[in-house]
Amino acid sequence: MEVKLWNDKREREMYENFAELYAIIKATEKLEKAYIRDIIPSSEYETECQKLIAHFKTLASTLKDIVPSIERFADTYKMDCPAAINRLVTSGVPATVEHRAAAAASATTSAAIVAECVQNFITAMDSLKLNMVAVDQVHPLLSDLSASLNKLSILPPDFEGKTKMKEWISRLSKMGAADELTEQQARQLHFDLESSYNSFMAALPSADCTLVDTSNIPGWWWNAKEGSNDSGCLLGPNSKDSFITSLVSIYGQNPSKMTL
Repeated sequence: MEVKLWNDKREREMYENFAELYAIIKATEKLEKAYIRDIIPSSEYETECQKLIAHFKTLASTLKDIVPSIERFADTYKMDCPAAINRLVTSGVPATVEHRAAAAASATTSAAIVAECVQNFITAMDSLKLNMVAVDQVHPLLSDLSASLNKLSILPPDFEGKTKMKEWISRLSKMGAADELTEQQARQLHFDLESSYNSFMAALPSADCTLVDTSNIPGWWWNAKEGSNDSGCLLGPNSKDSFITSLVSIYGQNPSKMTL
């Protein structure tokens, strides 16, 4: 006896989407277990996981009115995929991104990563000022910021920026790609970013006053220092001086080469 699952084209498309969602969750569960058991290289895991997360967010956005809760969907079809639910719904980023500090221990103290963190902080804050508040615009920026913060071993696991970004990424992962932050949410996110940025700058190691050529440093850089004298010495020791000094050590004695 043949049993038809659908009565029209619309129902057929719905069940096909259900099948796709089911397959993505199952595939993610398998991938997570393979990574945990060290069966798959980290680089390959991260690439495949990012694809699954992207496909999941697109499909979840399409089905948000029919499937408001992914957890309930998994329970309904008895999927038993806790690792996949955690990765797709709660985390929203590959495990390698969450734990980058361990994977990149040899480079965690480099000033290049510090510069990357600052760039990601500023990009995220500027995007909110430009009213880029859609989930598919904000989520990648926060994921990049979270990844760069996790590369720095000098930051503790409970560092404010890490915990706040993880909370926001988790919150955004439960929303559809086309959803937008409310004015209140956007304002709160910008406040959290600014607060985390200030904590980040304060957490950087201090350094003695170092003479550098500051004549070509872009104007916005001066917002990051406490003061300077006429000789171009960044007055310190403080963490902001240390940050700019460390950048000069990377790019040489011409700060104009710094492209952030």
